[in-house]
Amino acid sequence: MKYQIKQLAEFSYVDEGHGDVLLLLHGLFGALSNWESVISKFSKKQRVIIPILPIIEMPIREASIDGLTSYTERFVEKLGLDNFTILGNSLGGHIALVYTLNNKSKVNKLILTGSSGLFENSMGGSYPKRGDRKYIEERVKYTFYNPLMASKELVDEVFDITNNIRKGLNIVSIAKSAQRHNLSKLLNEIDVKTLLVWGLNDTITPPQVAHEFNRLIKKSEVRFIDKCGHAPMMEHPDLFNEYVDEFLKETVLI
Repeated sequence: MKYQIKQLAEFSYVDEGHGDVLLLLHGLFGALSNWESVISKFSKKQRVIIPILPIIEMPIREASIDGLTSYTERFVEKLGLDNFTILGNSLGGHIALVYTLNNKSKVNKLILTGSSGLFENSMGGSYPKRGDRKYIEERVKYTFYNPLMASKELVDEVFDITNNIRKGLNIVSIAKSAQRHNLSKLLNEIDVKTLLVWGLNDTITPPQVAHEFNRLIKKSEVRFIDKCGHAPMMEHPDLFNEYVDEFLKETVLI
């Protein structure tokens, strides 16, 4: 399914549906297709917004967790968003956490899936190798429980990014920034209801990472999905959406 990409000032984004805002933040190699099932389900009753994070376009000096969080803050301000739910996968979860810590009054609920911020085994333990498509294919498959999820199109997209010197430098810079940017001492400051949806077979942010997030974020709950890797919304979209839907229906007590 194709969605219209809107442009406003420096921002490219998808904006589908009407109602309470659900802001989605993608990962390091994320694409709009990662969120297709989420958009399809929730845009029927909510306003689903996805900023396309400028991971491979932003200046190298800004290619970091702080730079991407700042971009997200400018985006939210430009669209005049308030009192919304933010859902982040992998790197997007990390940005969602930092955004929530910096903007507590803006966020109503927080949803994390395969989030970095505590520990992540980036690209399966090493950074991408330029020019080695077989290596990239192995690393993309490593993201999923079912290796068939690593389609030729997805592998080609990641290979193209890592085989470009400038894009590759941004990827490495952001990956290193995420590994340095540990949030363990700050997570007790998050005071919004938080849902953790995790793949039991996630090899990048393993299940113990979810348990640690659950321990450190006081109003959090965790849901695990079996036979699932680092992107539950792609491998098990129906169950992922069921957990998210249940969470969104819960009343927030002020």
